[in-house]
This record gives sequence, structure tokens and C-alpha cells, in this order.
Amino acid sequence: MAAVIPWEMLEPEYAHHFNNNGRPAKRFRVALGSLIVQETLKLTDRETVQQISENPCIQFFLGFSEFKNQIPFDASLLVYFRKRLKWESIAKINDLINKIVPPEMESVKNDNDDGNDDKSDSGSNDQKPEEPKKVPVQGTLILDATCTPADIRHPQDLSLIDEARRKTENIIDVLHKVAGGKIPRTYRKKARCHFLSVIRKRKKDPKEVQKAIRKQLGYLGRNLRSINDLVASMTTCRQSPSVLGTLSTRQYRALLVIQETYSQQRYLLTHKTRSVPDRIVSISQPHIRPIIRGKARADVEFGAKVSVAVHNGYVFVDRISFDAYSESHDVEMQAEAYRVRTGAYPERILGDKAYQNQANRRWCKERGIHLMGQKMGRPFENKMIQKLFTKLERIEEIERVEIEGRIGIQKRRYGWDKISGKTPATAMTMIMLVALVANIAQRMRDSYFALIQVIVGAVIALDNWCTIGKKSTYLPLAWI
Repeated sequence: MAAVIPWEMLEPEYAHHFNNNGRPAKRFRVALGSLIVQETLKLTDRETVQQISENPCIQFFLGFSEFKNQIPFDASLLVYFRKRLKWESIAKINDLINKIVPPEMESVKNDNDDGNDDKSDSGSNDQKPEEPKKVPVQGTLILDATCTPADIRHPQDLSLIDEARRKTENIIDVLHKVAGGKIPRTYRKKARCHFLSVIRKRKKDPKEVQKAIRKQLGYLGRNLRSINDLVASMTTCRQSPSVLGTLSTRQYRALLVIQETYSQQRYLLTHKTRSVPDRIVSISQPHIRPIIRGKARADVEFGAKVSVAVHNGYVFVDRISFDAYSESHDVEMQAEAYRVRTGAYPERILGDKAYQNQANRRWCKERGIHLMGQKMGRPFENKMIQKLFTKLERIEEIERVEIEGRIGIQKRRYGWDKISGKTPATAMTMIMLVALVANIAQRMRDSYFALIQVIVGAVIALDNWCTIGKKSTYLPLAWI
């Protein structure tokens, strides 16, 4: 695995995060290697550091010169590794490791690059750009989109408001210690009893739940008004510290999220609707949005939506977004990414019905790309031809199932089913790390199979040589 990754080539891109003065930073191989070990073995930060200190094979993978039975760095440093290695950088590493340019396409790619350079040097604007049909097509690209669920509690409006209320009570306690005066009323025990009396029921009446939400919003609104009064009293007194100095960063951030959550829940209650733009479903992770997928397991998932491409057995992530979007608009972007990796457009693009719209069909037809899907218009009059097209569609659907299996492996084996990153950048990094680790494992399996094929071929050649030469030593094929 250490031989697959070009560590020295990727070191300069990671080194620009640091200055020349101060304590020496950890090398890129230590940073990325630690994250790969963590994702491969599904360990926590502390377990990862402990495993590194005990395992000589892992220390060799990280590039240590000798084995040391001690913790190499603090577990909190893994948080900074994930912050520095953005998901775009890991995507570049994934493309570099799994970049496959066929030998026959190298000359075509170089000729296209030379032609573009000549046009740029001439400085003439009268020349027409290269037509897309001249770009060669080769290979098969399989497209799909999936959701990577975040590690949050299943959101319910009543539980979300209760959590917001409890957090505001803690904020009131902190602000009151500084502002002084009379303690604001929060009715925390009464509000908690009202919440538990409803949430503990196995079968909840919708009208009863709506009534409980109205009560909890009343308690939450009172707490927010009390916080505003405390802040106003602190600002009038010049000797009192500011709100930012009193509250921690996490509490101040939670307060801003709670105010927006209160506005959204109040809007849902007064307008008697069930949807609101940019709906917040988690106070600790306000960037997470509901993603409607319509799957049998869950109609709605909560996490990042990912556009996935598979070719030659390797998984490539071309887009990550926490907002819901239509994956049908990513065909052009993913085909261009395929062209960058291989030097040619795909000969075929396999995807479900979401990709088979008129715009994608037109774009693929202009470039000589076959897009999977039923023929538009009336069926053929010749039943044999229509039967042949139906059979070809069935074959392509079977080939498209490969990406479903790849996504399933990413979720069950490598951790796409529950992303534990708290911030958007960290969550995206962990999503891309899973794809990188899975591709490295696939590359190693391909290497093993290639080695077995070489050994089998050598034994067969030696067996044929012994048979043809009528030697006394005969190697039966059963030995293989």
C-alpha cells in the first residue's frame, strides 16, 4: 500500500499550510497515512494513535525510520490533519493514484495539447474552437448519486425544540452570573415534564404533538427574550464584558442556530405547513439538510449528497453537497472529469432514468457518446430489431448494477453509512477518504490478481515446453 501512493509528489501541496518558523510540522506521509489507517480499521482518534505506537507495520507505512514504542503525536492532531487535507486535495490524490491513460490515447492527447498551444500563441480570435466530435471516445462510465448519512439523531420537531430550550437555559445561567440581578424565569422543570409526557408515548396523537410543540416554542421564546434582556443590561454597563467574552464559541454559535430554528418552527406552526427553505434538523450540525431519496429503507436521509462515477472498477467522487440537487445536471461535468483522467470521452455512459433527459441525450449525441436509455419515439416496426434493442437495454442495466455494488461496499465496509464529521469541511474530507481507501484496496487486489496470472502463465508455458520437448520431467496442469 505504501508503494501505491506517490508521497514525495504530494508533499509540496501540503507544505504550503505552514511557515518556516516555529515547531516542525508533521510530514504529509504521516498526516495522510494516519487518516488512511483510521478509515481502514474504523478507529477513533485515540485508538488510531495507540495503534500506531504498537504496530511496526503501520509505522513503516507512515515512513518512520525505526520502530518506537511510544505515542508519536497527540490524538487531537488528527483533527488538524482533516482540516488541512481538503476533499478536493484528496480527490486529486485519488485521480493521481487511479489515473489510467491507455497507450493509444497518449499520442492523441499530446497532439490535442500541442494544437491548443499553437492556437494560443498565434493570438488570432478568428479560429473556431475544436469541435467536440474530434475528441476520441473510449471506455464505459457508470454514474449514480447517493447520500452519506451523518451521525445525528433522527430529527423530530419536538425533540429539536426541547434541545434548543435546554441550551438556552444553560446560556441564561452563564449570562446571569456576569450580569447579576434577578434570575429570569425559565420554567425548566415544568417544560421538561410537558416534553416527557408526550415523547414517551408509543403512539402519539398528531394534535397532541402539535400542542406540545406550541408549548415548547412558548418556553423557548421566553428564554430568547430573557437572553436579549441580559445582553442589553450587559451592554449598558461598560464594566461588564461583551457577550462574545462571556459565552464560549460553541455556545455563541448554538445561540445563533437556535434563533434561526425558532423562526423556522414558528413559521411552520403558524402557516400550518411542513416545509421551509434551508430547514435546520440539527443544532450541532446546522449545515445538514433533508435529502429526499425515495428509497425502501428511508424516504428521507440526512447527510451529504454525493455524485459518484465508476470506471475500470474504481470509484471517483466528482461532487459533494449538503444541499439537495438533481444529479442529472452532472453528466457534462463528470464526462469532462473522465476526459481529464483518461484523455478521451467515454464511449458509453450508463445511468438510471434520472440521467436520461433530453439535454443529456443531445449533449452526448454531439460528442458521439452513447447514453443508456430507451429509444425515444415510436418502437421499430420490425419486431426482431425491437427485441434486439430491448435485450441491449437489459444488458446495459445489468452492467450499471456495478455502481450499486461499489456504493454498497463503501457504505458497509468503509463507513459511508455514517459520517461522524461535525463540520462541513471535515465531513467532506472523511467522505473522500473512504473513496480513496477503497480504491487503494482495489488497486492492491488488482495487483495480486495480475501476479497470480503471471505465475499461472509461467507454469503453463513451462508445462508446454516440457511436453513439446519430450523431457522426462512433466508438469501436470493439476499442480496449478
